[in-house]
Amino acid sequence: MKSKLGLLGLCVFLVCATPQAHAIGRMADVTLLDRDSGSALRVYYHHGEYWVAGRPGARYAISVRNTMGERLMAVTSVDGINVLTGETAAWSQTGYVFSPYLQYQITGWRKSNNEVAAFEFSAAPDSYAERTGRPTQVGVIGVALFREYPTQPVMQPEVSRRGDFDSGLPSIRAKREVGPASPSAAPAGPENSSGSLSGMAERGSSETLEDGQRNSAPSIARQGLTKTMPAPLPSPKLGTGHGQREESVVAQTSFARLQSTPNEVIRIRYDSRDNLIASGVIREPVRRAPTPNPFPESDSTSYVPDPPARRY
Repeated sequence: MKSKLGLLGLCVFLVCATPQAHAIGRMADVTLLDRDSGSALRVYYHHGEYWVAGRPGARYAISVRNTMGERLMAVTSVDGINVLTGETAAWSQTGYVFSPYLQYQITGWRKSNNEVAAFEFSAAPDSYAERTGRPTQVGVIGVALFREYPTQPVMQPEVSRRGDFDSGLPSIRAKREVGPASPSAAPAGPENSSGSLSGMAERGSSETLEDGQRNSAPSIARQGLTKTMPAPLPSPKLGTGHGQREESVVAQTSFARLQSTPNEVIRIRYDSRDNLIASGVIREPVRRAPTPNPFPESDSTSYVPDPPARRY
């Protein structure tokens, strides 16, 4: 399988239309879906990071919709592991190739051209990453997007509808195939790799959270003040398990990358709702209890009540 993936990519035959509420990304809309309810998971933006709350035991999917009028490759990782090969993830590895405006749900760890093992939110010790000895990156999903090196000049402004776009196929690929180095090979503007390695860098502070806790300012330590230890999280950290086998048919395709580094990287962190509330990512409204009254029967004024209703 790996030798074939080194030369080719994969075309996915199942195309899914899903709502793009809470989507993240510029070149593609990336959404996490609860497969049991069919709803998109709400995205929370906190200290430069995108977060979603997962429900332990629930199956989920990574929905990707290409918003460009050209093919894109999406190298996708869960908990720091490539979802196609099981390797510790790197940009140079294989990814799904999407035809223009195509949308598809990535539902699991790929086991063959015909089958995946479903993504399931699970306690970190039961995650695929920890079970394979790679616990460091548990709790993060990444999609690295690559533009395709043009094989011929584009003569018309319309999107070409030949090949796998006619049959509604997206694709994947693993090879480090990059187009010839030339002045035209590097995209300009916001798609240049020098400014697009973080999908959230343009939208907020570069400060990040590690395990839902804020780092203390160095100035506090220098002043000799007591450092408060973070409170323990109320539930185990969430990861992604290796669920039941499901049918998911793909085929191979070729893809030459425009450049060796991604044109855009989308990063989404996740944990249980209880943990996100405890770490301040989700802020629930404070419900104040009513003030107790020491004389509860003294505030009401008594008057003559009405008589009972007539019986005749």
